[in-house]
Amino acid sequence: MKMLIRLTILSILTATCVGMAFADKPGRHPHYLYSLSDLHHARGYLDKLAMNEHRDEMEQRAIEKIDAAINAIKSASIDDGKNLNDHPPIDAHLARGDRYMKAMELLDAAHHDVSLEEDESKSQGLQGRIIADVDQAHRIVEKLQARYNK
Repeated sequence: MKMLIRLTILSILTATCVGMAFADKPGRHPHYLYSLSDLHHARGYLDKLAMNEHRDEMEQRAIEKIDAAINAIKSASIDDGKNLNDHPPIDAHLARGDRYMKAMELLDAAHHDVSLEEDESKSQGLQGRIIADVDQAHRIVEKLQARYNK
């Protein structure tokens, strides 16, 4: 009986160790998860405003495009489980133009991650929609940046 208990405990420990060893390995589309993280972060730079600032229509459209890209990734069951406001901390002391620059850098990174070669043909249509949304958000933020620097 003691031997059976020891073997059971050993089996459970072995299974746990094996599971933990594979826990950090990314799934079939790790670049989409990286992109999702960048999109959450970029959204944060556009969404978090200082007390004396208000969101204008262009910023809202950029956020909507980012949300569309996030939702497209999630609809493909590539989900990191984070809500839209879950992102690394945003430097609240950055000027609005600097936040736009950070958002553009993150959108560039998201574009790069999503545009990596796709081996499944059914995913290529999704890939195109995500890239289009990310690029539209980037163009809007570029216009915001240009308007801010005037």
